[in-house]
Amino acid sequence: MTVAILSSVSSALALDALLFACAVSITWFLLSRRSSSDPKKKQLAFTGGLPDPDPWYNFNLVRSDFRDSDDEKSSIREQNGTMAISPGKHVVDSLPENDAACGELLELLIDYLPKRYPTLFQAFPPKQSTSPASLFKLFKLGSNEREEVGGIWNKVTNERFEAEDVQGLQGVEALKVCARLVEDDFLMGREREDGHVYFTGGLVAFPGFYLLSKKINKRLEIVHAPVPYFNEKILLSVERTLKRFRPDEPFERTSWEIVDDRDLFYHNTAKVEEDGILSEKQHPKDLFFRVDHQTFRKLPRTKGIIFGVHPIMKRLEDLADSPLVPALLTKLHEEGDKKLMDYKLAPMYQERTIPYLKGLTKQQIEKGLIRGDEDVSKFRDLIDTSAGQTYPSTQTSLVDPTESELAILAEAGAERKGKAELEV
Repeated sequence: MTVAILSSVSSALALDALLFACAVSITWFLLSRRSSSDPKKKQLAFTGGLPDPDPWYNFNLVRSDFRDSDDEKSSIREQNGTMAISPGKHVVDSLPENDAACGELLELLIDYLPKRYPTLFQAFPPKQSTSPASLFKLFKLGSNEREEVGGIWNKVTNERFEAEDVQGLQGVEALKVCARLVEDDFLMGREREDGHVYFTGGLVAFPGFYLLSKKINKRLEIVHAPVPYFNEKILLSVERTLKRFRPDEPFERTSWEIVDDRDLFYHNTAKVEEDGILSEKQHPKDLFFRVDHQTFRKLPRTKGIIFGVHPIMKRLEDLADSPLVPALLTKLHEEGDKKLMDYKLAPMYQERTIPYLKGLTKQQIEKGLIRGDEDVSKFRDLIDTSAGQTYPSTQTSLVDPTESELAILAEAGAERKGKAELEV
């Protein structure tokens, strides 16, 4: 799943590797323009045993719209198991073999967040006991027993979790506290005795295109069966990596999609039937470029595998001030592998989207942002932040509906009203 793995595939998949590299680059580009420059954060990059891989060290974990996102996540979590999509626990669940890993994940966050983001989180030390047993444990050398967990204060949401509230939490209850601390989703897995990696639980409020209930208790091969080339080309390498990498060897990857709404839990495009098309009211400017930044970490005590996912949404119209990015997306859609692009549901939207992206590229040429003959994969070379330069970065809020969403809702309302009148 790393670039090294992807580069080992056959030459027939070279373009797929390029698509992956471009998605990683685009994500870095978007995040680097949103982040705040704070040299002190570089010093915290490896605090708490959870490295921040460059160039992500100055990325704000908690966005300006975290409060809205957090409320949405809470609403989605509370509906867990009661949604009309299909039966099952769609948002948060944990198999018994995974419960201890959930507790360790929470411990890691409580330890890491206040050190990495001291202005956003504050740690509370665990209450010390003076009992003989506790004093013996405190001075016991070489003990592999876990340390007592302290509490944490999320200053963004103003939620406090005292040490006694989180001490000993495992399974779903531990994941629910994780959900109150960060926006990220956490999909969890582990190696079983048969030598395969299985998905064993997680907190997945913003998956976009899948449900936790469809992945849990299934091995990697089964879950990724619909992904073109995955099982044939990289399954063995990916599974080997997930089994062998150590807790001090986290890595990252990036995936991308074009989606038509702000429903991070389950996008409308995931519900449209095969060979379906988007509403005629859907303007390409209101489509979203969704990038999922994914990090992989092996928990040191329980050996659970953590897939952290942080979704980022950029409206296509907002890419107008991002040099070469519209041209890059055009190239990906025009030259990308057909199986891969079909899997990404490109036929549903690309007929109207490619001309729009080309229009954005033309505007950039007219404004002097680009010449028009550049290698689109080199778009990062146009951005030089080392000299202290700043660049505009338009970001549409995900709180308010787009013009297309409002038009589609109005159209649906008119249809319902017409049907009701006919029935009368």
